[in-house]
Amino acid sequence: MREVTYGGAISLDGFLAGPGESIDWLRYSDETSKIIRESFAGVDAMLMGRKTFEFGQRMGGGPPMKGVTTYVFSRTLTPATEQGVTIVRDDPVALARSLRNEAGPGEIWLFGGGELFATLLAAGQVDQVEITVVPVLLGGGVPLVAHLPARSALSLIHTQVYPSGMVALHYKVLAAEGAAQ
Repeated sequence: MREVTYGGAISLDGFLAGPGESIDWLRYSDETSKIIRESFAGVDAMLMGRKTFEFGQRMGGGPPMKGVTTYVFSRTLTPATEQGVTIVRDDPVALARSLRNEAGPGEIWLFGGGELFATLLAAGQVDQVEITVVPVLLGGGVPLVAHLPARSALSLIHTQVYPSGMVALHYKVLAAEGAAQ
């Protein structure tokens, strides 16, 4: 079974973006480039919600990652496939389950805001959580995860402390569908 990993960078107080969707606190450097390269190595599918996709487009987007199919879940955008991006209205749980059961070596990366993460986590479709904590306090913004119907236990796999003070935390989701308990 392929794994779904939720990942991103957060402030020390748990926000993916600050008030007004600000990301100016995310400093791009050789260190952050290395973290991004390592995180996306082996990824062949990406899942994200409409808000994250549209935010990325507003920020300049960039070319699609070679060999990575991106699935954007939206009830308002027209379903289509263009340049490696597939807009879907399908149930995200069903699509995630289907992708996880497909044969293949690649990982599935869940990226962006906390609503899609909360939905897939509650349905047992997230296997790992990889978060890099940036040493900044924002006081508000877009939280790591939206409201969860129940708590979700995690088990620490790995940590990495970087010279800048960023800390990468990698966890296994204990209630992931198909996980060894």
